[in-house]
Amino acid sequence: MTVLLAPMEGLLDFVLRDILTRVGGIDRCVSEFIRITDQLLPERVFIRIVPELLNGSRTPAGVPVRAQLLGSDASCMADNAARLAEMGSAGIDINFGCPAKIVNRHGGGAALLQDPEAVGRIVAAVRRAVPAGVPVSAKMRLGFNDDALAEDCAQAIDSAGACELVVHARTKADGYRPPAYWERIADIRQVVRLPVVANGEIWTLADAQRCREVSGCNMLMIGRGAVADPGLGWAIQGGASAALTWSQLLPHIDDFWLLVCSRLDAKSRAGRLKQWLNFLRRRFPEAEVAYQQLKTVNDPVLVGDWLARQSRIAALTKSQDLHWLL
Repeated sequence: MTVLLAPMEGLLDFVLRDILTRVGGIDRCVSEFIRITDQLLPERVFIRIVPELLNGSRTPAGVPVRAQLLGSDASCMADNAARLAEMGSAGIDINFGCPAKIVNRHGGGAALLQDPEAVGRIVAAVRRAVPAGVPVSAKMRLGFNDDALAEDCAQAIDSAGACELVVHARTKADGYRPPAYWERIADIRQVVRLPVVANGEIWTLADAQRCREVSGCNMLMIGRGAVADPGLGWAIQGGASAALTWSQLLPHIDDFWLLVCSRLDAKSRAGRLKQWLNFLRRRFPEAEVAYQQLKTVNDPVLVGDWLARQSRIAALTKSQDLHWLL
């Protein structure tokens, strides 16, 4: 199995990519989308969203990060893709899946799935603009209001020269409501030549196994499932025995907090930790306790003190366990 980490605006940024790839089980990441309108963006904008560009387009753990572009102007998308290629991006991914109203209202993201020809023009322009050795991939939903054009859009992406296609198995109208229609990914696989990656509603190892069976894909992309269970990638690749425990996760939460404090402004820090804990409590009872204790705390100093206490408690518990073992 190959496991990719999904792009998720406002959630899976470079900080969480760093931590989740330290945990392991992730073969490649895709960045949050970089919005392209009518101009060639300066390098500092790309670096702000994808700081891994300064590290060979890899996270500190060495996992490649492919920058994702979102826009509807094929020529401008191509120009920005060329600049990213010059900066050493591990590849260019194109967003045809964002369901946000403000993005769709301006003709980007999932709105483009109403026009397979436009989808093909954008992919072809980007493919022509970057060197042959730079991968160009795309991520799409099944459609906008329905999935009637799913196969047409996938074929347009394939014919335009993309090397890989991620399919989020829901339409824009479906949003993030379950279920994900993995069987439609199997349909798409029958009409394209390029490798297809299955995405959507993969929260557990059992979900991943079922998705693989239904979609026929040996490549999966996980997003919210990896945020809720950072060991999910390992579990998918190595079986249930690879599941992460809370005591194993706690040092990574400490590292996350250190990164948040060093890279984000003070007003955002407590909220970022609580955002992650809110996901983690789906998998870990201890995260529910932590979330309840911190949900009204916004002072970064108090949050830091709380985390320090948890680390001391964990260390004391571990030493007591070792004492009894001895």
